[in-house]
Amino acid sequence: MPKQDVIIIGSGHNGLVTGCYLAKEGYSVKVLERQEQLGGAVSTETMFKSEKYPKGFRMDVGSSVHIMIHQTGILEELELEKYGLDYIEMDPIMSYPVPEGKGVIHFFKDLERTLDSIAKVAPEDVENYRDFVEFWGRINKGVLKAFMVPPSGKNIVTEVAKGQIRDGRMFEKGKQLGGLQKILSSYGKVVDDAFENPHMKAALTWFAAQSGPTPDHPATGDFAGWQSMLHQSGAKHPRGGSGMLTQAMARFIEAHGGEIITGSPVEEIIIEDEKALGVQTEGRAYRADTIISNAHVQTTMMKLVGRDHLPSSTYEKVENINVGNGFGMVIRCAVEELPRYTACSDDPYIHNGMQLLAPSVQYMNDAIGDYLQKKPPTDPAVLAMTFSQIDPDVAPSGGHTLFAWAQWHPYQLQDDLHWDDIREREAQKIYDVVTRYAPNMEDKLIDWYIQSPLDIERKHGLLRGNVMHVEMSFDQMFMFRPIPEMSEYKTPIENLYLSSASCHPGGGVFGAAGYNAANVILKDTKKSWFNI
Repeated sequence: MPKQDVIIIGSGHNGLVTGCYLAKEGYSVKVLERQEQLGGAVSTETMFKSEKYPKGFRMDVGSSVHIMIHQTGILEELELEKYGLDYIEMDPIMSYPVPEGKGVIHFFKDLERTLDSIAKVAPEDVENYRDFVEFWGRINKGVLKAFMVPPSGKNIVTEVAKGQIRDGRMFEKGKQLGGLQKILSSYGKVVDDAFENPHMKAALTWFAAQSGPTPDHPATGDFAGWQSMLHQSGAKHPRGGSGMLTQAMARFIEAHGGEIITGSPVEEIIIEDEKALGVQTEGRAYRADTIISNAHVQTTMMKLVGRDHLPSSTYEKVENINVGNGFGMVIRCAVEELPRYTACSDDPYIHNGMQLLAPSVQYMNDAIGDYLQKKPPTDPAVLAMTFSQIDPDVAPSGGHTLFAWAQWHPYQLQDDLHWDDIREREAQKIYDVVTRYAPNMEDKLIDWYIQSPLDIERKHGLLRGNVMHVEMSFDQMFMFRPIPEMSEYKTPIENLYLSSASCHPGGGVFGAAGYNAANVILKDTKKSWFNI
């Protein structure tokens, strides 16, 4: 059989980003995906066909909202619109309906429109929000540059510094220590210190929580501060569903001579003399000069490589990576109509973006308290998404889609609980939160697809249900991610590289890990890459 230049294990979006850049430079690329459908955790499936809805509903089965990737330049460099990718703006990006009473805060891409919306619910925080966005915007121009290079200490310092020189001083004169303190603070404290209105505090804390760590976790301030970047990139939804991104990248790879084989799980990486030579599937071996794993770092190193091929200290470090105890769960609902929120029943914008259904910071803290006791939250905080409002293609026969993500659902439960026994009960709790905010949704459910933390692990190989692969805590970021010895996408096995969200800069629909891995591989294999 012909030998490939590159084999990529898994077709998640980071692996496909790597594959696109390598294929663009003339490498022969083969992608092996264990599932029948490509895309990993950025994929969309048609479900719930019926006599009334013969074309069914387009359901994202992983990530849905695309924010970070629009800050990278990847989409433009690869010209993915030529391969069928069409993005729809979500504007407002997100909205916070007041939990009791009337009113809604819309966070538009345009800052001034956002401030006008804040003024109607939380006038005391209009200037606070302007200052907040200005402060964190200065910082994040440099941070974004650091995300787009391999995470050596030198690279990070250099890129942050260059960003500040190019775009202005990180901190205003005389405010350096206070600024540094904010960066090292928890995002819960950052939000609490910056705002006065409880609705603003709840909205921004809940959005920051989407990165994973709890609000009291140190050195997470920028999870809230990244709000500043939304006013630059906005948030977008691919027409036809989230998976249209990975479908477009697959078409790119194929158009450049590559091949994607689905339904072909890799069982082991073939290693001889500490060199990766290929991979073994159930029925066939494939050989290549370079092997790239887009799978979870623990799956890659502990299962596909194995203890026998690793120094014992390296194996133990990988084994001890903090994967966390779950993250959240989601219900993907086909519904007869969209929510009419009591707070803003006739609002024309509410369904364009994410809907933040977290009544207060204390409400979230109560859910976290349950989580720490290894119990599902009594009252979950919910992020609702209604893409059929802006994209009729996801509900082609009528009806609507409603995705409701909820957080702080432990993977490992108390001894007397098991996810397979309680998943429907917990799913109903999430739907009930939506109906509390929007009573019209009572009895409007057509069907649903439930993804508990255990379901997420089974479907996507995201161990312990952590959608970020490993915890996004400061001790597992930058050059510490996934472990220091493998932080620059290389492994102790020659010719074997990592490209997944287990690596810097982490999870979300970002693509930076795949981009950085491609850069490293191209440099190592000494082929020119003129577009970087």
